[in-house]
Amino acid sequence: MRRAYLHFTRFPVQRKVIECPELAGRPFVLVEEARGQRRVVAASTSALKAGVRPGVTLTAATALEPGLRHFPYRVDEEKRALVALGEALMSLGPGFQLSAPDGLWLDAGAAHLSGGEAGLCSRALALCEGLGYRAHVVVASEAFTARALARFGARRVEVVAPGESAQALAPLPLAALEGRESAPFSALGLRTLGEVAELPPGAVAARGGVMGARAHAWCGGRDETPFVAEVLDEVLEERRVLEWPAESFEPLGFALKTLLDRLGARLVGRGRAAVRITFTLKLDPTGQQRVTLSLARPTAASKLLLDLARHRLEELRLENPVAEVSARVDEHSENRGQQLSLGDAPEGDAALEVVLSRLATTLGEESLCSAGLEPVHRPEGAQGTRAFRPPEARKEWGEALTPVERRAGGPRERPSRLLAEPAWLDAELGDSGRLLAARVGGRRHRVTAVTGPERLGGEWWAETPFQRDYYRVHFEGLGPAWVFQDMRDGRFYLQGLFD
Repeated sequence: MRRAYLHFTRFPVQRKVIECPELAGRPFVLVEEARGQRRVVAASTSALKAGVRPGVTLTAATALEPGLRHFPYRVDEEKRALVALGEALMSLGPGFQLSAPDGLWLDAGAAHLSGGEAGLCSRALALCEGLGYRAHVVVASEAFTARALARFGARRVEVVAPGESAQALAPLPLAALEGRESAPFSALGLRTLGEVAELPPGAVAARGGVMGARAHAWCGGRDETPFVAEVLDEVLEERRVLEWPAESFEPLGFALKTLLDRLGARLVGRGRAAVRITFTLKLDPTGQQRVTLSLARPTAASKLLLDLARHRLEELRLENPVAEVSARVDEHSENRGQQLSLGDAPEGDAALEVVLSRLATTLGEESLCSAGLEPVHRPEGAQGTRAFRPPEARKEWGEALTPVERRAGGPRERPSRLLAEPAWLDAELGDSGRLLAARVGGRRHRVTAVTGPERLGGEWWAETPFQRDYYRVHFEGLGPAWVFQDMRDGRFYLQGLFD
């Protein structure tokens, strides 16, 4: 199986800078308490230059760098961030496997959809950079080969062909074994994985046992470790504990951006779009506030979600400062994306989405209405209004059509502005009965194009049966209109106007 390994150098540090941009270039550490002492787990570049190293006590680290800032290292937060990154990468591969605390494997079986394995690596790096992370990526057939080269290799991107793993691993230092596996070989004075691979297998097994034999196989490019994809949570939720309780929206806004960037990436990776999101604000020392955001159109765009969340939350009046914020996707649908016509720009639609979503969240979901089709054959009664709802999951083509449309080979175009009652037209006809012009609103409009007819009829059992020939008529100065000729009296009527 081909798999890609992404290694994020000092992942906890990168995550912290993304969440708190003011820390960029500053000396800081993440610390964990063990046996009554707080020890450094990860340090920023500035702290490393000052001599701070993982494992030292916070007291010793502060002595080396008096201006050092420190933050708690939480294993669950690091794992959630890594899982979110893996879900975002699922837009490139069908699954991922964690390698905590600073990497993950990605199933490279769909690399041909990204232009090959090199293209997969480039797209994976671009996606990570878009989320603020720097990474090294290696594609190989073995889990150990990909991980070792990504962590200790010199290249940022590397693709190892099947059968060439041993050659690629040979120059790597013995530290690539990372753990007790390296101890027996280090005692022999060996320095590289290539030297380990050249040892006789029997002698290695006799001296190092099962652990040594396994490490020897890894160095020789043999690894049967299975790929176990991460099981995804059914509920999409992100949570952020603020370092200090927020009394204004500005610090809360930074936390929201981190949450929604991560949530949007997870939605994209799953091919989903949010329909409704609930924000929960936990207050300090007590209290809780819930706010629901309903979207006019399903979206996974984090920028749009942040804009709507800002509008919804920045005017809240809370009794206490905010200590924690979470965002939970209560309802989502298929992410259909947006198909644009030539020359169209998405900015206008994005602005409209913001307006509609603000109306829905401010005035209530029932404040928006949309056009809907009614099960009525007569055109003037076949369209009505209903409460606005985002589109449901896509149906098969045949399921979405009426029986008449299915027999006709597809849906018929209908005007967006349909008159409640047809309006009589003062029509001018040619010798063959063809419509030449008509008076609408007291003004004469010449006919420049006609398409049709489409014959509609029915309700023979009622007191007012109908039999009509419908045409799409383009009037000069008026635009396209839906016009029909009543076969009972031969007169023309205006049924609606196309936009």
